[in-house]
Amino acid sequence: MTGARTVLLGDVCKFVGGGTPSRAQPEYFQGDIPWATVKDFKTFLISDTEEHISEVAIADSATNIINPGTVLLVTRVGLGKVAIAGRRLAINQDVKAVTPTDDVLPEFLFWFLLSKANDIQRMGAGATVKGVTLNDIKSITMPLPTLPEQRRIVDILSRAEGIVRLRSEAEKKAAELIPALFLDTFGDPARNPKGWPTVPFGELVNNRDGKRKPIKSADRDHRQGQYPYYGASGIIDTYDDYLFDGEHLLIAEDGANLLSRSTPISFIATGKFWVNNHAHVVAANGKVNLTFLECLLNLRDLKDFITGSAQPKLNQANLNGIPIVNCPLPMQKKFATQVEQIRSIQSQQSVATATAQATFDALLSKAFSK
Repeated sequence: MTGARTVLLGDVCKFVGGGTPSRAQPEYFQGDIPWATVKDFKTFLISDTEEHISEVAIADSATNIINPGTVLLVTRVGLGKVAIAGRRLAINQDVKAVTPTDDVLPEFLFWFLLSKANDIQRMGAGATVKGVTLNDIKSITMPLPTLPEQRRIVDILSRAEGIVRLRSEAEKKAAELIPALFLDTFGDPARNPKGWPTVPFGELVNNRDGKRKPIKSADRDHRQGQYPYYGASGIIDTYDDYLFDGEHLLIAEDGANLLSRSTPISFIATGKFWVNNHAHVVAANGKVNLTFLECLLNLRDLKDFITGSAQPKLNQANLNGIPIVNCPLPMQKKFATQVEQIRSIQSQQSVATATAQATFDALLSKAFSK
């Protein structure tokens, strides 16, 4: 950064900490003042929070009120996370409010701290909960150009991040297309509002679970190869041999994701591949389209067919008994063609998002390089 002087954060910033009102006083958490904790750092602008507190809670605890526009930095648990207060709010003890002097734009400080996120994470100390001290943060050096140059840098980074955000939003909207198309075409697969006849899952496919074989991680390390190695959540490794060849549908057999659905529980595998014993493997028998079946299972609530709470499991018998709406095969194939087109769009969106993110990351790094 040509012409910039180097300063310590401790010399150009004021730091204010927060606290947690007593949980023994439920009324403290019945107010309307946003109370920011690490879990609220989901976006760069915090305008609301999961929990709210009262004015009395502020008076009776170590938390502090922070003004809109103030930079917020996480110094414990979620090290390196940074945001800007979008409104008047309070903070807990894991967050520091950072207010710069007049020769530092708050937005410039925000982008600088974001660029130092990895460094701040590496500063963390603690056996179980990682944290950094206030002295650690104050000792960070920052290049400080003139205010006009700061505004130029803030403008460039804000525009680049805005592109990333728009790309991410477009990607999320594209991800909603396939479920929406399924529901519009076939209706909810559990409630079956269109009155389709139903058939047990086991009658629509040929089960191939008997061919599965788990390989220990240590053994796979010595036999890395060109073939995908699948588990309950998709590809988890590669292997130098294969068990299956051709198009198959894989369905998670166990794991918390069967209930949480944070990732798909059903996915298509093609070509040559290996599968461990945590995913069911089925092939089409001419009565169903596998893409249709994949999308149906990812939409359907299966809790009535899952056993165990500590370790949820969808055993083969219960899987085979799931009633599947028996829609006409030509409709299923048409749907599969549309899904293929949508996935092509999703792939393009993913590439565009990754490119935008890489561009932003490069600009962020360059903006504060010496």
